[in-house]
Amino acid sequence: MTTALRPLGLGELLDRSFFLYRKHFALFVGIHALPYLLLLAFQLTGVAIGTTRGGMFSGLFFIWTFGSLIIQLGVTAASQGATVVAVSNVHLDREATISSAFAGIKGRILSISLIMIGVGIGTVLGFILLIIPGIILALMWALVIPVAVLEDTGLGDSISRSSELTKGSRLRILVIYILYFFLVIAINWLWEIPMFAVIGVFARQGHNAAMVPLWSQIVIPICNFLSLSLVTPLITIALSLTYYDQKVRKEAFDLQHMMAALDSAPGDAATALPG
Repeated sequence: MTTALRPLGLGELLDRSFFLYRKHFALFVGIHALPYLLLLAFQLTGVAIGTTRGGMFSGLFFIWTFGSLIIQLGVTAASQGATVVAVSNVHLDREATISSAFAGIKGRILSISLIMIGVGIGTVLGFILLIIPGIILALMWALVIPVAVLEDTGLGDSISRSSELTKGSRLRILVIYILYFFLVIAINWLWEIPMFAVIGVFARQGHNAAMVPLWSQIVIPICNFLSLSLVTPLITIALSLTYYDQKVRKEAFDLQHMMAALDSAPGDAATALPG
């Protein structure tokens, strides 16, 4: 075992997250890019058939929007679940590949999607109640997906387990969320500002300002795809590492893992000896 399982400070946790992201860049970006290609293809198909041609209130537009939401939910569940599996494998010094990551959530995308819906509804309701309750719930439930994926629990058990694990560490989870928020904003501004500046130039040159240029309807989904593929893995990596860090702090997971490795060592050595 080369990974030192021990309690990590906030700085160490963030450093470990970026280290894993850089070292296994192709793995984590690939895990996110593959599912999101489906969403990108659906969005570009919508542009091709002109879903907005009949106006924002046309039946075709509503069908296309609903379909986009369903697909986005599915690909988000798949990418996050597979990333959690990959982080677990890397963190515990197991073989980690894109195929093994998705194999780890085989047949569970629907259940993960339903858990995400349940958590999302609860968090939104909390934000409606003067915002603060929503922030508290988001911090309490930050580890729901790692719990659901790695412990194979349902919505209720995942929520209660996450609430228990996050006790005492919600402030640093808040810092992780804030840093991720500003990172997303910065990455999006890199392409949004030039994009809307060019659209503004087209509008000033006499083009119909009420119509979004066709080229921008193609470029915007592609830029969103790149942003999601590049940035989203970081928050899932950080929260997955937080899950293991909390298990080390609260449940001596480091000792359990070490004992399991020692228990398996004699058998491994015996099989390696010649007969």
